[in-house]
Amino acid sequence: MTTTAAPGTALPAQAVAGADLARIDRATAFVRAHDTRSALAELLPDLDDCELTSLGRHLRLAHTAVLVFPPSLEALRAELAGRGMTPGETVPSVVVRQRLASRYRRPTAELEVGILHTRVPDAAAGGADEVEIFALPVPEHSGLAPVADAERAADHEAHTAFDLPAPDDVVLAGLSALLTDRAGARADGGGYNAHENATVLYFRTDRHRLELYAAGQHAAALSAHLRRSAADTTAEPADRLLRQLTGAWETQAIAVAAELRLADLLDAHPGATAAQLATETGTHAESLGRLLRYLASLGLLTRHDGDDGHGGDPGDAGYRLTATGRLLHADTPESLRPLALLYGGTFYQSFGHLRHAVRTGEEAFAELFGEHHFPYFARKPESADLFDRAMAASARMFGPVAELVDFSAAELVVDVAGGNGTLLGRVLRAAPHLRGLLLERPHAIEAARTALGAAGVADRCAFVAGDFTASVPAGGDVYILSRVLHDWDDRRCAEILGRVADAMAPGSELLVVERLLPADDSPSLAVAWDVHMLCNVGGRERTEAHYARLLADAGFDLVARHDLPLDGALLRARRR
Repeated sequence: MTTTAAPGTALPAQAVAGADLARIDRATAFVRAHDTRSALAELLPDLDDCELTSLGRHLRLAHTAVLVFPPSLEALRAELAGRGMTPGETVPSVVVRQRLASRYRRPTAELEVGILHTRVPDAAAGGADEVEIFALPVPEHSGLAPVADAERAADHEAHTAFDLPAPDDVVLAGLSALLTDRAGARADGGGYNAHENATVLYFRTDRHRLELYAAGQHAAALSAHLRRSAADTTAEPADRLLRQLTGAWETQAIAVAAELRLADLLDAHPGATAAQLATETGTHAESLGRLLRYLASLGLLTRHDGDDGHGGDPGDAGYRLTATGRLLHADTPESLRPLALLYGGTFYQSFGHLRHAVRTGEEAFAELFGEHHFPYFARKPESADLFDRAMAASARMFGPVAELVDFSAAELVVDVAGGNGTLLGRVLRAAPHLRGLLLERPHAIEAARTALGAAGVADRCAFVAGDFTASVPAGGDVYILSRVLHDWDDRRCAEILGRVADAMAPGSELLVVERLLPADDSPSLAVAWDVHMLCNVGGRERTEAHYARLLADAGFDLVARHDLPLDGALLRARRR
């Protein structure tokens, strides 16, 4: 029998608080009473029968979950045994541990949150058959009693979980949209648990908290969900603001990881410790260990403690890359390492002068370095090469373009300021009858020759060194302006579009690839990039309607818009 102490009095040694046991009993009763359909109906009363049926096809009630604070795991197991429940092995909880550390400003090393799964006798058919218990041991004199008291009062972590038997990013995105747009739920954080190799997305309604549990690593769905969570104005204001204020630390940590080529080393030596990586990088082992632990908290690495798993000296842990961290590998086609170096280097410095851009409307880059970034980089071969590689690093944005446009009637595609020719190369590979022409600065032409040669299409491409702000080659059937217009203000954009229009025949097509500002307050990378353009480039991002006006003034009709990866968009315009 469990003894419940009065408020302010100590519990007998090894006793689990009655309030915690009551939570376990309520969770058990829910599992006994509900199958998947009835659980969804109770938790999401705003959904109609059709929507509930659709959810039920994709989800399975997995468990209910509670967070409790026993004096020890042994005491908790003894109480569960008395209720006819036998929990399995305890595994660490990465997500809840991090949430508690953030919420109460505690080091994660103090919060040894474990997960126990225990079967529920006589569970309802067609539903769950277990309760998930998050346990943070709170021994006497541990100093964690205030955390336990606050959590019992707020009940932040209790939830009902649903599995996705066949998870993928598309299904996760659709379910997230249904929960937020129709069921009135709010994105409430989540994460990847390397111990279980699972992605969890949390949602909160006015009365309940739900978890979607998807086996495997679903970085795209998780990233989108966390952006929605960060944008949620109902989240704890101090927590949100503090995370946002430390965003610059994340940028520098990732940039240093890229500079040290940590992803390359961990790909070659998975499980390497800080000491081993320090030897390879010529860095201070203890300091590198602290950086690695921070990178793990950002989701770039997973950390595996080498001793007792209690988060001691970071130098004792081994590290492995996550799918996100692998994007910093220098030798992968999808590598974002050049972007990390650029955004953590020159652009990071100029962003520190954002106030100048906001006060004056002038780009901070020129204020700091004495000239616009294009001539600045042109004078510095290493910087110019990094900039071009950084632009090419977002090539995933171009993936669908070749399939979205019918090139069958075209003969010549002209890519205006096309960088190293990544997009043009994809178009030429998709349409073997096409010829290409790349207009670029002289130093970029050589990189483009190499890239298009490697793609096997250089023999069908002409390379023209020139300045598109002065003239554009005529005779093309399709013209491309990829991430060009956002570099310039409206006046210069009108001039560029006018020159392109002069080079085009009536009826020919212009493809514009840009990020589009949303017409409302929806989360979008374009909003951040708009401030980046103000500060570092002197240009701007625009809405679709804004681009439509600029195109119309230059003699084009906007005929279609297609969404692209990385919050990009393809605008298709026809020359009148």
